[in-house]
Amino acid sequence: MSVASPSLWQVFFAVVKRDLLLAFRRRQDLANPLIFFVIVISLFPLGVSPESSFLATAAAGVVWVAALLATLLSLDGMFRADYEDGALEQMLLTPQPLFLLVLGKVLAHWLVTGLPLILLSPILAIMLHLDESLLTILALTLLVGTPVLSLVGAIGAALTVGLRVGGVLISLLILPLYIPVLIFGTGAVQAAAAGSEYTGFLAIQGAILMLALALAPFAAAAGLKISVSN
Repeated sequence: MSVASPSLWQVFFAVVKRDLLLAFRRRQDLANPLIFFVIVISLFPLGVSPESSFLATAAAGVVWVAALLATLLSLDGMFRADYEDGALEQMLLTPQPLFLLVLGKVLAHWLVTGLPLILLSPILAIMLHLDESLLTILALTLLVGTPVLSLVGAIGAALTVGLRVGGVLISLLILPLYIPVLIFGTGAVQAAAAGSEYTGFLAIQGAILMLALALAPFAAAAGLKISVSN
């Protein structure tokens, strides 16, 4: 009697579950981006100015830059552990679509990195004197934007997974692609603070997310094949 092969959804969620379990076993690696995020925002008033009016104006930009850098800090480990223990080669040999496995790993990365950043951001934004009416908009921009950071970052992580200095190269490769997300994320909050229409910024962020969701898994899968074959 033949055993039915798992469906694509079962494979996808199996990858997500596996990566979440591995992430929670390495709690130190899990906490590093969050600690970095909190430290950067906490030190900003000390290094620049503690004046509340200035901090309120700069709060959205500071939170977004800190979230971007915290995500960069965690990207190098997205595929590296699998590469070092041979699991990545097994993924390449499976009959399942590689882009689907990559998408599962990206979702797991966002759940352990991007989602906690979103949950922490309102608390830290209040510390920077951001108006309470803007907290929801800030969180919404991060909700739309941080998945893009993980998706685009997966491309850089895939291309540099076999290199010892992969973390530095990821920054050089990915930072220019992060700039549009940063601009429209902070622009939405600033437009709302000025009483202007901000939904256009969110719509552009959503369009970027859809584009990244459609293209990034395939690009990351191709990058993994190149990295492993070399």
